[in-house]
Amino acid sequence: MIDMQRILFTHSYFLRFDPKQWQFGQPYPPLGTLYAAALMRKNDYRVSLFDTMFVSDPKEVESAIEKNTPDFFVIYDDGFNYLTKMCLTNMREAAFDMCKTAKAAGCTVIVSSSDSTDRYAEYLKEGADFVIIGEAEHTLLELTNHIKNETEDYSGIMGLAYVKNEAVVKTSARPVLKNLDSMPLPAWDLVDMELYRDMWSKNAGYFSLNMSTTRGCPFKCNWCAKPIYGNRYNSRSPENVVTEIKLLKELYHIDHIWFCDDIFGLKPGWVAEFAQLLTKENINIRFKIQSRADLLVHEDTVKALAAAGCENVWIGAESGSQKILDAMDKGITVEQIRLATLLMKERDIKPSFFIQFGYPGELKEDIRLTINMINELLPFEIGISVSYPLPGTSFYDKVKADLKKKTNWTDSDEMALMFCNTFPPSYYKQLHRYVHQNYHKHLAKNSLAKLVTDPLHVNAKSLRKALSVFYHVPATLIEGLRLKKLEEVQG
Repeated sequence: MIDMQRILFTHSYFLRFDPKQWQFGQPYPPLGTLYAAALMRKNDYRVSLFDTMFVSDPKEVESAIEKNTPDFFVIYDDGFNYLTKMCLTNMREAAFDMCKTAKAAGCTVIVSSSDSTDRYAEYLKEGADFVIIGEAEHTLLELTNHIKNETEDYSGIMGLAYVKNEAVVKTSARPVLKNLDSMPLPAWDLVDMELYRDMWSKNAGYFSLNMSTTRGCPFKCNWCAKPIYGNRYNSRSPENVVTEIKLLKELYHIDHIWFCDDIFGLKPGWVAEFAQLLTKENINIRFKIQSRADLLVHEDTVKALAAAGCENVWIGAESGSQKILDAMDKGITVEQIRLATLLMKERDIKPSFFIQFGYPGELKEDIRLTINMINELLPFEIGISVSYPLPGTSFYDKVKADLKKKTNWTDSDEMALMFCNTFPPSYYKQLHRYVHQNYHKHLAKNSLAKLVTDPLHVNAKSLRKALSVFYHVPATLIEGLRLKKLEEVQG
């Protein structure tokens, strides 16, 4: 009997190292890692997973290496999760630690991540034998087969970086995978699902898992880095997606799905076909997605999303200033944001906004327009960030001269502005606090108005929300005064 070669997979996102996300307590398994593991298992490798999501110390990988005795140690980050795309320094240092530990144990160390794609020379210096550049599953398979067959010339393997004769070699880019249905379904069985279920049940009251229906994004927002899946857009068939949903419901009794695509349902007719298949299979599932305002101004699309079970759509609203949207190359208008929001609310879909402050050229008036947009449209949730330059974007090229000592955040809540702008970094941190408080004040006022006009439909939740106006009004005033002081100092 041939002894199959062993691969121990891991990833470099440690939830405990990201305090905001640990407190939020709604983690998703490393989907990209599970896809790679499924492909390698299909090709006769013995695979295991050291899931760092709940781990306290990267040194804990030592026991996993001892237990599994892998030939290959593969740090394969989840390229579908925006948190890994942020290239946080906490996670980078943890990856370096694991590289060194695995290297000392005699493993061949391979890394695939957004951060290592941008910084492959650093990862090679810190213990990685190979860094896979871009979309990685088939590069990984070709590389491990190469090593297994004791072939030492790696120059013909596309999408690879390694060291030869003390010099870093980077091979030509690998084309992205077009037929996504050809991939096996993720290796969900490698995950300790009860750890995820327990945390979700405690913090959200239900259990959600993540799925991807597409790879890539064809739009050209000039601050958005796409080191793994690029500017192409390829889609799974609705049939393939529904097959996986049935599996997840049957095996893990999920209540909800996060479709973590950059853009969900861009392909014409895809959403309508998906909704019809779910109805035909008698599948009821709630889900949230990410999309764009210009795709959601069509009533038929919003209607199909509602029919399929969509309950929350996150859109990159970014700014209420058309000047800033145009500077970002967003390709959308403020009016489209408004119309899309209204259409979703009509269909009982909750619109949520990603908001970005601090883009170069943004002035106080642009900030005011963004706050007014939030107050008027009252999205279900808002996620506020400051402009964050990542390698490979034209935005990064514009500001990289300002990026001296600091080029990445430590964790996802750091909110540090790392380049010179209209206001100092302290202003944007206070702006973040003020806008959140002001948003919740307007939500509370809206709930209070509903309570007065429709008292027959009052429940405990709506009453609490309405009464919170007595907290948020003075709190907003205080945060606003603090913001004004910072403006005066700058002036």
